[in-house]
Amino acid sequence: MPAKHAMISLILAALWLGGCGREAEPPPAPDTRADAADLVLRGGVIATVDPAIGTVQALAVRGHTIIAVGSDESVSRHIGPQTRVIELDGRFAMPGFIEGHGHFMGLGESRQILDLGGARNWQEIVDQVAAAADKAAPGEWIFGRGWHQEKWDSVPKDAVDGVPRNDDLSAVTPDNPVLLEHASGHASFANDAALAAAFIDRDTPDPPGGTIVRAPDGEPTGLLRETAARLLNDAIAEYEGRMSLAERRELARERVRLAGEEALRNGVTSFQDAGVSFEVIDLYKELEAEGELPVRLYAMVRASNDAMAELLPHYRTVAEGNDFLTVRAIKRQVDGALGSHGAWLLEPYTDMPGSTGLVLEPLPEIERTADLAIEHGFQVNTHAIGTRANREILDLYERVWERAGVDGRKLRWRIEHAQHLHADDVPRFAELGVIASMQGVHATSDGPWIPERLGAERGGETSYVWRDLLDAGATITNGTDVPVERIDPIASFHASVTRRTASGERFHPEQSMTREEALASYTIHNAFAAFEEDIKGSLTPGKLADIVVLSQDLLSVPDERIPETEVLMTIVGGEIRYERDGPGR
Repeated sequence: MPAKHAMISLILAALWLGGCGREAEPPPAPDTRADAADLVLRGGVIATVDPAIGTVQALAVRGHTIIAVGSDESVSRHIGPQTRVIELDGRFAMPGFIEGHGHFMGLGESRQILDLGGARNWQEIVDQVAAAADKAAPGEWIFGRGWHQEKWDSVPKDAVDGVPRNDDLSAVTPDNPVLLEHASGHASFANDAALAAAFIDRDTPDPPGGTIVRAPDGEPTGLLRETAARLLNDAIAEYEGRMSLAERRELARERVRLAGEEALRNGVTSFQDAGVSFEVIDLYKELEAEGELPVRLYAMVRASNDAMAELLPHYRTVAEGNDFLTVRAIKRQVDGALGSHGAWLLEPYTDMPGSTGLVLEPLPEIERTADLAIEHGFQVNTHAIGTRANREILDLYERVWERAGVDGRKLRWRIEHAQHLHADDVPRFAELGVIASMQGVHATSDGPWIPERLGAERGGETSYVWRDLLDAGATITNGTDVPVERIDPIASFHASVTRRTASGERFHPEQSMTREEALASYTIHNAFAAFEEDIKGSLTPGKLADIVVLSQDLLSVPDERIPETEVLMTIVGGEIRYERDGPGR
């Protein structure tokens, strides 16, 4: 990572005046009409995230790019008769947030199904599904997502591995298959009708990389860890196949629209989509051609090696001008999540001593992907959460680069999540140039139960070691892994700088980022991690006019007030696509 991006120093003044969005009468037209801007923001605290510029009062936009930044006076010469002028009145503006790792279609889908994230216990989930079943036709599948047993106030006494059996759920849904995805996306819960539709019973063997959790009598409880949930894919595909092609296309387009609304509402202007099929990329291409992609997408291909060998040369797409789609990365996944005991560890789980986790994709397959990536000019971004998973992927990257005779530091390959690292592997990220694509909010979400999985000492030494990585010179990016967490950059920023959990306790605060580091992780570092630092990630003249206006100064507001920060305006390519008090796009 170049030093100019690793050391970003922003000097900001705290200005607390009126509200955002007030428009002013423009001054006389500039002497040269070519200098006229389409949009000017002025009178604010604008963090450019460009160390050569620092903090300014105003900026000017023409078309989709920034043409000037500076003082109100210096930018005023770009105001002409047709310029729209927004008075920030002391409010805070910055580059639009770049979601460094999320699932765009998953975000849209989460708004089409049951949201179980607010459930306080198992009975509330059963009641929510029962209400949906009352409205469903016989045979209609019921889908939901967001449950997390570690966040409940109680668990049934007959729970297996800390998760209920499906008896109560099956009793209220005898005629409807039900599949409820865990908040992490690494486990699912099925009722008896769904298990029967997939022919899963006491004799069904565990698939590679997955577990059919069973009660003491050998019967499936309904919990399907990691790849075991894929056993239902054919049954779900058969059900969804009853829809017409037009219905399926409209459902997919609606997911894009819903995801875009959520992203813009949260100040996200670019979204790094962590693993999509070639079919979904075709949809993105179609929507981009129609001007219907709401935010800029950096799509990571997820497909078999055979399919990628054939199709990668035809799909590589690098953004130019005001493009909204980039395709130049591949997503792989070596292990699962810590919460579902799927993270691959160097030592056994404290609360499941017979297990060190699961390997979801064999290392030789990932190594073949790495070879294809070098051949076709693609980045490799591998999901690795556990200590063993991270070590194995660092070893694999290094081995592939040496065999190919390439300088891996120029390839900017990433490890997605990088949540639990052995101390010996921390400096290797900087030495190899591997980017740690992390999600700040995961640390505070997981913090309360990490000691249960790993023990207090190991959990503290290996979990979310941002400070250690930064001090070693590594590049850290930020995101939310939505829909695993809400697409809320403010929450992830707050977690990054405070490590404060919902209970108010701080999870190993010695590993916190500074405010400047956290801001960089959500802007210029995410741009760098996508080879796009020349066009986005800072408010530098010549770059895309992707801007967010916030109600508070993220770099000076007291820690406890950071979560109160609101997104007032989201601008993508010079176009105001969201206004808190206005129509937006």
